[in-house]
Amino acid sequence: MEKKNPSPSMELSYLRMMKLPLLFLSFILHIGCNNIKTSPDQKDKPATLVSETSLVVLGTIQDAGSPHIACKKACCAPLFGKPNSLRKVVSLGVVDPQNDISFLFEATPDITSQLKSLKQFSNSEKELPDGIFLSHAHIGHYTGLMYLGKEATNASQVPVYAMPRMKTFLENNGPWSQLVSSNNIALNEIEDQKEITLSSNLKVIPFSVPHRDEFSETVGFKIIGPKKSVLFIPDIDKWEKWGTDISELISQVDYAFVDATFFDGDEINSRDISEIPHPFIIESLALFKRLPAEEKQKIHFIHFNHTNPVLNPESDAFEAVYENGFNLAQIHMVIPL
Repeated sequence: MEKKNPSPSMELSYLRMMKLPLLFLSFILHIGCNNIKTSPDQKDKPATLVSETSLVVLGTIQDAGSPHIACKKACCAPLFGKPNSLRKVVSLGVVDPQNDISFLFEATPDITSQLKSLKQFSNSEKELPDGIFLSHAHIGHYTGLMYLGKEATNASQVPVYAMPRMKTFLENNGPWSQLVSSNNIALNEIEDQKEITLSSNLKVIPFSVPHRDEFSETVGFKIIGPKKSVLFIPDIDKWEKWGTDISELISQVDYAFVDATFFDGDEINSRDISEIPHPFIIESLALFKRLPAEEKQKIHFIHFNHTNPVLNPESDAFEAVYENGFNLAQIHMVIPL
């Protein structure tokens, strides 16, 4: 993507210098991360054990990963043959040490390493989570279930939480139906806006969002801990297609991880962008620009396409997100709930 501001002004340079201590303070107060300002895929490997109910970011990349299959762009070239082990498909983990349980949000193609990271954070003896929540039937969000089958872990009754159409899709289509018939997974039907109690410390509320629903519904999740709550919307069509005020929803939580697949329409020049609608980051920046600073700080963009320039910390796009008061989700970020 061609940079829009090749010659930053003196004011912009000053803001960049001044931003570092502010970002440091923000991460210490709100998240407790070790890094001040890094690319979404450059966070250190997990090292800190979670001692309280917490959310862990296990992946930030769009469904097809990075490097992207058959990609000839400069954003992928350095990664082939030497892929970045921290560029994982979008997923969250939730850990409740008090009750010795953990949950996975999205079963991605990277589920093998993501579950190992979740285990390391929770210091649990269990290799598999106590439940998996699925948002919809696009490849980056459910296909990791295949590793629970007889060719891999041959798991026993791993609870999988899915909306009605998603549940029916898994029951009636192979190879997923084999996971059901072999009791590798146990499907739990969830409902729009109906709260699910997972433990004394954890609740989840799924809610429907507009998206390309070829095989299933699409939902976001509100994850509620003892003290904090998190909004998770990895995939959605344009904000204006939703009959919900996203700004109002953000005001009701402490953190919001929202779809940021593309920075703008210019980065995709090989496909019709209208066929893959998502809120561009520039659109979200404009929509949220009048929010108070504390509301902006809640917002963490996630689900980055391999072409998204925010993956490059030297890009103007990366700078624009932080200079406007927002954040980029970082892999292995830990948020106490």
